[in-house]
Amino acid sequence: MIVESESGALAPFNDAGILQAADVHVARRIAALSGADVNDDVLLATALAVRAVRTGSTCVQLDAIAGTVADRRSDADGDQPEDLPWPPVDRVDRALRESALITGCPSGPLKPLALADSADGPLLYLRKYFRQEQSIRAILDERSQTRPVVDADSLSSALDEAFDSADGDAYDRQRAAAALAATSWTTVLAGGPGTGKTYTVARVLAVMETLLGEDVRIGLCAPTGRAAAQLQTSIGDYSRTRHGLRSDPTAVTVHRLLGSRPDGTFVRGAGNRLPYDVVVVDETSMLPVTMMCRLLESLRRDTRLILVGDPHQLVSVEAGAVLADLVERDPDGTDSAELSDAFAAAAALADADFGDAELSALTGGVVTLRRGHRYGDRIGEVAEAVNQGDADRVLELIGDGTDTDGPVTLVDPEDLDGVRGTVVDWAGHLRGAAEAGDDRTAVAALRTHRVLCAHRAGRFGVAGWSRRITGWISEDLGLDAHGSAWYPGEPLLVTANDRAQGVYNGDSGVVVRGEGASLAAVFERGDDIKTLHPSQLADVVPVYAMTIHRSQGSQFTEVTVVLPPADAELLTRELLYTAITRAEKRVRIVGTADALRAAVGRRVARASGLRSRLTEV
Repeated sequence: MIVESESGALAPFNDAGILQAADVHVARRIAALSGADVNDDVLLATALAVRAVRTGSTCVQLDAIAGTVADRRSDADGDQPEDLPWPPVDRVDRALRESALITGCPSGPLKPLALADSADGPLLYLRKYFRQEQSIRAILDERSQTRPVVDADSLSSALDEAFDSADGDAYDRQRAAAALAATSWTTVLAGGPGTGKTYTVARVLAVMETLLGEDVRIGLCAPTGRAAAQLQTSIGDYSRTRHGLRSDPTAVTVHRLLGSRPDGTFVRGAGNRLPYDVVVVDETSMLPVTMMCRLLESLRRDTRLILVGDPHQLVSVEAGAVLADLVERDPDGTDSAELSDAFAAAAALADADFGDAELSALTGGVVTLRRGHRYGDRIGEVAEAVNQGDADRVLELIGDGTDTDGPVTLVDPEDLDGVRGTVVDWAGHLRGAAEAGDDRTAVAALRTHRVLCAHRAGRFGVAGWSRRITGWISEDLGLDAHGSAWYPGEPLLVTANDRAQGVYNGDSGVVVRGEGASLAAVFERGDDIKTLHPSQLADVVPVYAMTIHRSQGSQFTEVTVVLPPADAELLTRELLYTAITRAEKRVRIVGTADALRAAVGRRVARASGLRSRLTEV
């Protein structure tokens, strides 16, 4: 959006689409409130700091200002980024160091910006996010200075009990992860889909109960209600089929754990700590820096914190990429205490296949699970090649599109007959099970296939593909999938949390034929089926396709991934990796080789200072 009244230094960047109207207005307002003479270089830097938060970063890396901010053009007819009047970095740096926006404003104690020196050069923040990063860093550093006192024999015994002979697929890296969590105040448990993160968490909790007693207080949480419900189900499955946890922790959202108020504040904080001895956060990759800061400030010093997630997945829609930052943080910069003797004695490190870098990361509380069990070898190979940014290897593994039956295939966007057949078969199986009133078969069929899109709107997005799919279903199965009335076999997506009904944003269900020809919506809950009358669902839509963002945490037998054009803003390595790893057996990628190369070659660029030490100017 162009600001017509802007004719100064920000105008060319606004015209080119680098700055949006909000960036311009906020920067101008900050300058006006300061009561100081803000020169053009500082004004542009302020607008870029506002833009950084809007686009997911917590700061602006000044040394790479043009490359990281203007890596792609937003306006095809606008100026090229390299043609814009970017000021010299050293001049911007000097102007900022002398600016009242950094040192203090004449109008009062206002210091809206913070400038810090780092190993990556000077970083410019909106001060709120600088304080949050500094708080996270200080709390984690303080927690790393000591370790819980744990008896080595007791820990070994607890691990033996948790990882017993019934767990034939367990391996020593998971045991080492459990030992690390028992002997650290903060543990980051990272790993891709199917590497056993939740499996390990359940056993960590069993170890904690053995070491701390059955009255141990455990807090389970996740960024979304659906992720919390899945964590609850996984822990419940372990309790029913294995040793059985003596405690009965309930998983909630992070907002609920911290006591979110309607005005955006929280009950919990530095002055009102959480009562738990152990706190587990699942799907931590979706947690923004603001929520991570509040969570850490709410913990007691003697609370064990376990952060679980996949650092390669899509990050929070808000500012920050905290999990990736913590996984890649330099362990030498954390001043971590040495690993405890109890950990070394109990972890079976000799058989856990840790490399030197991973052994170093253990001192910072970071352990990564690598052995995948969820999807086939070829899908795993493609996902690894995507992570490494090796587009040639990805295309080599996928092929040229002539092998239509492989586990990962590239589909010509103009030749969708195979995709149509798969989608119609999926809808037919849903229909058959739903008409028969077979709840379990219906929800199982729901998980056999899903179309995943990068966008919500447009021909490449959920809206366009939903219209396409309903057309196929109507033509091939004779169903009125376009109609407003529910029909047996209709797939559903919950779009808002409803704790009263026990459904959460992102839950998928299916309409089935109930008693007396009535209709009901059924949702899978572990081994149980939850049934609701249509009138009990206020926020639900048909789900013929869904965004890749919303699919995080889900798993399907097959997925069809729709890639947008190569120049699309959302097309990134993280997006492609997340989509591919939703599948267990087969992935179809609808798109061109150019779009695939663009996705593999483009990372989510989020600037942050959490990975290194900072010195405030």
